[in-house]
Amino acid sequence: MTAQISTLPNGLTVASLNMPGAHSVNVGVWIKAGGRDELAGENGIAHMLEHMAFKGTQRRSAKDIAVEVESLGGYMNAHTAREETAYYIRILPEHMPLAVDVLFDILTKSSLPDDEIERERGVILQEIGQSLDTPDDVVFENFSAASYQGHNLGQSILGTAQSVSGFSRDDLQRFMTRYYGSGQMVLCASGAISHDALLDEVQKHISSVPTAISPTRVTPQWTGGRIIETRQLEQSHVIMGLSALGATDKDRYAMMLLSSLYGGGMSSRLFQQVREERGLCYSIFSFAQMFSDAGVFGLYAGTAADDVDEMLSLSCKALHDMKHDITDDEVERGKSQMRAGILMGQESVSGMTESMARQLLLFGNVRTADEIAQSVSQLNKDDVVRVIERLTADTAPALSLIGPSDAVMSNDDIRQLLAS
Repeated sequence: MTAQISTLPNGLTVASLNMPGAHSVNVGVWIKAGGRDELAGENGIAHMLEHMAFKGTQRRSAKDIAVEVESLGGYMNAHTAREETAYYIRILPEHMPLAVDVLFDILTKSSLPDDEIERERGVILQEIGQSLDTPDDVVFENFSAASYQGHNLGQSILGTAQSVSGFSRDDLQRFMTRYYGSGQMVLCASGAISHDALLDEVQKHISSVPTAISPTRVTPQWTGGRIIETRQLEQSHVIMGLSALGATDKDRYAMMLLSSLYGGGMSSRLFQQVREERGLCYSIFSFAQMFSDAGVFGLYAGTAADDVDEMLSLSCKALHDMKHDITDDEVERGKSQMRAGILMGQESVSGMTESMARQLLLFGNVRTADEIAQSVSQLNKDDVVRVIERLTADTAPALSLIGPSDAVMSNDDIRQLLAS
């Protein structure tokens, strides 16, 4: 399946992917602006604006929007990430024009009513409170702060109770005016969709789409700090990570393969060596998080306070050993897992829409699933070893821990274990 892509005269990019056998269509608009694009004093405003988008326009009340979409069996939602904000509707193919109309309405004619702002402010404050009560959420937020101190990537996407409490309608409108414009938007659709029919509907609305500036992003500097938070919990939640590759790096697929082999499933080294052989934790996994100009490679584990150092030692040893004893069979298994995930992902209209949008925002084009799977097929163990060496060459690890004890090895000790 190959995406069709058109760039309209006002700079708006429209992409679609017809998926034979699909019975629905997913239509969404992705904005190239997220948490990292907030200015001083705006922490959390991208997320709050996302909440406000469905809360009324010049033509529709919040209830009108919900009733119109849901009475046709449709589903609508949105999300805010570090580098993007997305709004999408999944609906039956014959109702695609309504989805397009609603999306342009909420993104260009949002009324941002004061009563809805106050109501949604309370909802977000509850969301922040819920997150603070969830240790495995907080440990990731603290890890970001330890990794990128003083940079927006180190801030919570939700913002803080103080920042969210201070946002006014004018603040929200300024953020929308700054970034919600044609050159910063991509509209993508997957499923039972005709590209020409989609373009016809989009053309009806482009006159209402303003222009907007491209966010000026400062490349983050990895700080490799540590945040330890003592709480009376049954176990310690731990994240250890390293500065890694960005989403456009030539070794990005090799790093994804490394993550799969290191801690991506029940056959991975972390699961087998730390959980199965030593019984040190119930949950342990690795992750590769890639931004446009930076990245993080790390692991999460939940373990008893007395076992934190042993878990970290074994985990560091497992990554270090992969530089010397990774096998061709192991690499082939990981590649098969990755290819299967890529190809099976073609069955999801929502997943394919998301994939198209992310590729367009990062690269300006869309590779097919088969092309990506082919790139994965060409990887070998030398590629994986090269990535490990790049990650562990001379980087300060970052550490975040929440648990009943603050007794944990130093970042320098971790660094030496990885380098030895």
